[in-house]
Amino acid sequence: MPARPRKNFPLNRLDLFPDTAKIINNSLTIAGHDLALLADKYGTPLYLYDRATLDSAAADYQTALASHYPGPASVTYAGKAFLNLAIAQWTQLHSLFVDCTGEGEISIAVSGGVPRGHILVHGVNKSEADLKSALQNAGTLVVDNIIELTRIKKLITNYQSPPSIWLRLLPGLAVETHHPHTQTGQHGSKFGMTREEILTAADFCREHNLPLNGIHFHQGSNFSDPSPLTEAVAIGLDVAAEIGFAGEWHFCPGGGWGVAYHEDELPQPNIHEYVRVVAESVIKGCKDRALTLPHLHLEPGRSLIARAGVALYRVGAVKRRAEKVWILTDGGMTDNPRRAMYGARYSCLTVSGAGEERCGRVSIAGPYCESGDVLIEDILMPEIEVGELIAVPASGAYQLSMSSNYNGARKPAVLWLEAGQARIIQRREAVADLMRRDEVL
Repeated sequence: MPARPRKNFPLNRLDLFPDTAKIINNSLTIAGHDLALLADKYGTPLYLYDRATLDSAAADYQTALASHYPGPASVTYAGKAFLNLAIAQWTQLHSLFVDCTGEGEISIAVSGGVPRGHILVHGVNKSEADLKSALQNAGTLVVDNIIELTRIKKLITNYQSPPSIWLRLLPGLAVETHHPHTQTGQHGSKFGMTREEILTAADFCREHNLPLNGIHFHQGSNFSDPSPLTEAVAIGLDVAAEIGFAGEWHFCPGGGWGVAYHEDELPQPNIHEYVRVVAESVIKGCKDRALTLPHLHLEPGRSLIARAGVALYRVGAVKRRAEKVWILTDGGMTDNPRRAMYGARYSCLTVSGAGEERCGRVSIAGPYCESGDVLIEDILMPEIEVGELIAVPASGAYQLSMSSNYNGARKPAVLWLEAGQARIIQRREAVADLMRRDEVL
């Protein structure tokens, strides 16, 4: 099989794609599948998930934890990144926890076969329905505020085996991300509780015999420098020591480790370095505070799934103007709102002619009635004509889960790719789906 071509690839754009991506006969393939044939059969926009890349990411995290942390440890999949029945099933092939936000994601996880002990529930303002679902179906409930604790106290007696309770700490420290909207740990954030609120919440748990056994915090999403985690881990362990955790307890310093979305961001952020920094900080911090090593939980977020996903679009129009060349595709901000929301930067390849010389700069946009409906701005590409396919890498996380029906758009089909097999794991929405919840006057 031909080696990956590097001529004309700025830092090798192909490295943004799934592990199995190759250029064969000048066409892009994933897991041995001809992407043009998949697009012809299933239509576009079309999302592809490569199982081999997913499996490799999960194994990398588990290997890194085994190498760097001597105590019990687990990896949590972020349901908010993308969750459906097939993904829920896949998480259990690797014994992952699944982070669910609210009743909807909990229901998907349960229906996908995630056992109670592996369901972990987050949320900053959980409704009564969310809390009831968590108390019935989850093994762990992360509490965001003291008012939530009072609601749990009223409900918990109705459940024979309530979940463990962790308290979410606001450490007052963020990590460096590309946009403020992806930072969560700084002072002024809506998430979590201050040290004083945490200690009050811990007293409330003791007073009312609530099963408190963990601390959680999160500093931001899609970061690539783990060094700010060290100080936040120390703050979290200080609080754990003040609460007086002993024996088996749980500690989650969040996650959100990044991936490269553009060739300028290569090489990919190092998973083992991230895990090493967290593990060594926890080990040293516990020794300094005479704390037993906790069950360590990591929430890798997009770094488990983003690179496994590829979005395919078909070009419907090309506008060549003196000031800019517009490539207009059949998908955009309805299936991927990340650029419109916080300026996310992407790259891409054409499916046919994937190895051809890039000869000019273009901007790639969708069909929707918004000037913000732009997928990629000012990217070097080969000559592109109407009818061609464009493949956008790193599309596996926080795209479909934030998609919408704006302009009556229908959410795309999703395929699961393995060598020799392509399966639909989410069908394309039909026009009838747009009216399924409606009632006439």
